Amino acid sequence: MTTRPTSPLPAAEPSAPHPRRWWALCVLGFAQLMILLDSTIVSVAMPSLQSELHMADGDRPWVVTSYTVAFGGLLLLAGRIADHAGRGRVFVSGLIGFAVASAAAGAAPTAQVLFAARAVQGVFAALLAASALALVSTTFPDPAERRRALAVFGALGGAGASLGVVLGGVLTQWYGWRWCLLVNVPIALAALLGTVWMPRDRSPRAAGRIDVAGAVLGCGGLTALVFGCSRAEAAGWTSPSVLGALGGAARVCHRANAASSAAPPLLPPALVRDRGRSSALLAGGALMAAQLSVSLFLTYYLQTVLGWSALAAGLGFLPISLVTTATATQLGTRLLPRLGARVMMTAGLSLAACGLFQLTLLGPVSSYPAQVLPALSTFSVGLGGSFLAIMNGATTGVPPQDSGIASATVNSVQQVGGSIGSAVFNTVAAGAAAAFPGTARAATLHGFTTAVRYPLAVLLLAAVATATLGRAPDRAAAAEGTA
Repeated sequence: MTTRPTSPLPAAEPSAPHPRRWWALCVLGFAQLMILLDSTIVSVAMPSLQSELHMADGDRPWVVTSYTVAFGGLLLLAGRIADHAGRGRVFVSGLIGFAVASAAAGAAPTAQVLFAARAVQGVFAALLAASALALVSTTFPDPAERRRALAVFGALGGAGASLGVVLGGVLTQWYGWRWCLLVNVPIALAALLGTVWMPRDRSPRAAGRIDVAGAVLGCGGLTALVFGCSRAEAAGWTSPSVLGALGGAARVCHRANAASSAAPPLLPPALVRDRGRSSALLAGGALMAAQLSVSLFLTYYLQTVLGWSALAAGLGFLPISLVTTATATQLGTRLLPRLGARVMMTAGLSLAACGLFQLTLLGPVSSYPAQVLPALSTFSVGLGGSFLAIMNGATTGVPPQDSGIASATVNSVQQVGGSIGSAVFNTVAAGAAAAFPGTARAATLHGFTTAVRYPLAVLLLAAVATATLGRAPDRAAAAEGTA
C-alpha cells in the first residue's frame, strides 16, 4: 500500500461521548456473535446435510473450510479497505452481503453451490469482523468505557463458537440443517436496521491508496496457510495438497516481504513491533486454537462416548458461553486496570490450560456435573479473563486511521490459530484412536484425551511468552491501562 506522509495534527479537545454509543455496541456485538457462530453452527448438522446433498466423505470438510479459508485469508485486506473506505460503510456492506450469501447457502441445491456460497459468506465475514472491532475502538474514546465495551464484545465473540453448536443442535433437530444457515438472514437484517441509530463514524481514514499487488500477495499467502491447515484433517500433514499449500504460503510471504521495500506493506510493521501488542496477538492465536479444540473434544465426547443426542450435546456447551461472558464483563473489567494486560493474559492462559488438563482425566463413564462441568468452568474463566486483555492490548495506542487493519490483525491471528489448532488436534486424535487396541468408543476417548495435550502445551508456552514479551508495554498502553 502506498501512503502519503501526513503532518501531525494539533491536539484536539476530547469530544463528549455519543449518547447512542452503547446502542452501537449492541449492534456490533450482535454482528460479531453471528460471524463466529457461523463457523461452528453446521458441525452438528453435518450428517443430515451430507445425506441430503449426496456429499462424498472427502468433500465434507469443504463445508467449513470454504468459509474459514475466505474469512481468514481476506481479513487483512478487509481491514485496510475499512481504513480507506470508512468502517461504517464497510460494516453495512458486510451485513448485506452476509445476509445474501447465507440465504444462498441455505437454499443450495447441490454441494458445489453450498461450497461457493459459504466462501462468499467468508468474504463478507472478513469485512464485518475487521470493521466491527475498529468501530468499537473508535466509538469509545474513554479508556474505562472502552474496557467495558471490549469486554462485552470479546465475550460475545468467545461465546459465538460455543453457541453455534447449541443453536445448530436445536435447529437441526427441530427445523432441518438449512435453517443453520438461513438463521443468519434475520440476524443480519436486524443488525442492519440497528445501524440506522448508530453514531456516525467520524474517525480519520487512511491516506493514499491500497497497493493491490501487495494485498494480493499478503492475502494469498494467508489464504494458502489457512487452506493447508484446514486440509490437514482430511488429507494428512504430509499429503501433496497440504505441503503444496504450506510451501506456497511460505513462497508468497517471501515475495511479499521482498515487495515491501518498494511500498509500505499491507500490515504496517509498527503495529507488531510493540511488545505488548505482539503478546496480545500471540495469546489470541493460542486461545482460539484451544477453544476450537475444546469444541471438537466436547462434541464427540458427549455424543460418541456418553451417547448424548445432538440437542443435548449442544446444550452441554452452554456453560462455556455463560461463564466466559460473566468473567469478561464482571471480573475482567475490574481486574484489568489493577493488574494490567500482561498479568491478565498470563493468568487467563494458565487457567485455560488447567481446564484442558482436567479434560485429559475424563474416562468413558465420567459424570458431566462432576468431571466435565468443572473442566469447562475452569477453561471458561481463563477464556473470559484473557479476552478483554487481548482485545485491549491489541487495539490500544493504534492511530485511528489504522484501527481497521489493527482489528483485522487480531481476528486474522485468531482465525489462523484456530485453523492450525483444530487441524493438529484432529490429526493427532485420529492417529491415536487408530493405533489404540480397544473398542471404537474407547479408541475415540483415547484419541481425544491424547490430542488435547497439544493445545494444553500451546497455552502454557503462550503464557510464558506473554509474561516475557509484555514486560515493557508502550507508554500509550500503560497510560490507558491505568486510566
